[in-house]
Amino acid sequence: MRVLKTVFDFYINSSIHVALAIVAMTCVTYLEFNVSIDSNLLCFVGFASITGYNFVKYFGLAKFHHRSLSNKLKAIQVFSLLCFLAMCFFALRLNTASLIAILIFGAVTFLYAIPLLPNRIFVDKKKKLRSISGLKIYIIALVWSGVTVCLPLINNEFEIFDDVIISAVQRFIFVVLLMLPFEIRDLNYDSLKLSTIPQRIGVRSTKVAGLLLSLVLVSLEYFKNNIHINHLLSLIGIVLVSVLFLKFSTQQQGKYYSAFWVESLPIFWLLVLLVLS
Repeated sequence: MRVLKTVFDFYINSSIHVALAIVAMTCVTYLEFNVSIDSNLLCFVGFASITGYNFVKYFGLAKFHHRSLSNKLKAIQVFSLLCFLAMCFFALRLNTASLIAILIFGAVTFLYAIPLLPNRIFVDKKKKLRSISGLKIYIIALVWSGVTVCLPLINNEFEIFDDVIISAVQRFIFVVLLMLPFEIRDLNYDSLKLSTIPQRIGVRSTKVAGLLLSLVLVSLEYFKNNIHINHLLSLIGIVLVSVLFLKFSTQQQGKYYSAFWVESLPIFWLLVLLVLS
């Protein structure tokens, strides 16, 4: 059991799980717009997600405590390096337009972790984009929506029309909805200067806001030119489950409540869509 727990914790802590969630949402886009799946793009998204997330999570630790890193963190570093090399390999198999989009999303991720912007726009001593008051959740949602909706379509030279833009907005809202349980969980640890949504309006109001966002998310489907019943049903189902997870979120939630179960929702979404299809 101890070995299984160690492997499972590595699976979570090394960002493999969140990477699979992002890959799953990319597949949802392929199915929604009936575009042929590009395995090179999916592999790139998976390895890039692991690289990016681990870079953001562990950059500070590696920078300031590299001599005293635990064996677990060193293993994640080596794993991240291998994923970075794999990411570069698959990036070379993508078209020029995709690479330009990747550079844009990569720059946002880089600024999210590295202190480069002027001091006057930060709210505390940490000079990172993520430290700007209230911006963290929206940066993550922006990058996720761009990577999982726009990037696969750009790579397939698919026309970016109204329905695509609406789907990108829906994906942005969906990611914000998924992030709320994390922000509730981290209330006891986040600096007050980060001004997260629960810090600004409280846990109860955050859950109400999540419910309103879910209604907006589903309602946007009505404005699409082409409405696919399978996608609509799967969307409604996964949004309902997301709202339930948000409803039962607390500051004292279990270790894997958000880190595994909430982040599994995009994978469940893909599975439901495949069953309905």
